[in-house]
Amino acid sequence: MAGARVTGLDAHLHVEGRLDATLVAEPGDVVAVVGPNGAGKSTLVHALSGLVACTGHARLAGMDLLGRTPQDRNVGVVFQDQRLFPHLSAVDNVAFGLRSRGADKHQARAAGLDWLDRLGIAELAARKPGQLSGGQAQRVAIARALVTSPDLLLLDEPFAGLDVGVAATLRIELGRHLADFAGITVLVTHDALDALTLATQVVVLDAGQVAQVGPPTEVAARPLTEHVARLVGLNVIREGDRIRAFSPSVVTVSVHAPDDSARNRWQGVVRGAAPHGDAIRLQVSGERDLIADVTPAASRELALAPGREVWLSVKETAVTTYDAV
Repeated sequence: MAGARVTGLDAHLHVEGRLDATLVAEPGDVVAVVGPNGAGKSTLVHALSGLVACTGHARLAGMDLLGRTPQDRNVGVVFQDQRLFPHLSAVDNVAFGLRSRGADKHQARAAGLDWLDRLGIAELAARKPGQLSGGQAQRVAIARALVTSPDLLLLDEPFAGLDVGVAATLRIELGRHLADFAGITVLVTHDALDALTLATQVVVLDAGQVAQVGPPTEVAARPLTEHVARLVGLNVIREGDRIRAFSPSVVTVSVHAPDDSARNRWQGVVRGAAPHGDAIRLQVSGERDLIADVTPAASRELALAPGREVWLSVKETAVTTYDAV
């Protein structure tokens, strides 16, 4: 892995109309980048890797990234669609990065085999990408990114499109390797589990700008955007410079307007209903888009199917209020 040369990442990247964001990280950090579709997450990865032209600055281990080609950045990249070379075997795909930097063919293949072994797929070394499952191909892609001992590892939704069980296994394996990784990792994800289990820092992007930065537990406890609130299973209402947050489990659902004069009550229509642990989680749209958990019995009794008009209410004592900035 990269050693003493890794001294941190300090970047401010600007891509006209798409991204204007600052990112700072130290060796060993795993930075989870989250946000809604179109927030600029993939643009950030492409800018750091050199696949998208940008202005600003980006210094990694004392090196100016923006003044270098993608091949000269010592950055490893894993995309959700792997982007393996279809005509090369798994081991030659992994060895490609070393070979392109002038490594001896036998040394590069030996290093490639070593990484395939670390990721538990050494027996698949001779297979072409078309002969691999999605999970196997993603392991090859991860091995290809790590074999060059990068200072910066970029993971653009590496578990997207994988079977839930395969993704869970790969998440555990990747977490083990990242724990020993001396460089900096930037992980783009739509899954709160990735941010909570793999990351040391969470960066929330919204409309191309950083909306929140902090440790995973802090961001999960006090999300500043509705997208992150949904990721971690909370409702968030912004009122001026204050945020009001509450759990779906404290929401009371009825089909008639509540008799009391509770301040926190909203009318809406059920847009979705799905099992969530022992409860049924409702997606309700109306004057506020909210989520609520009800028992299966209540769901049947109130006929809480999509299209059902409902009232939601929450006691003030169940709401946490904090500053938005």
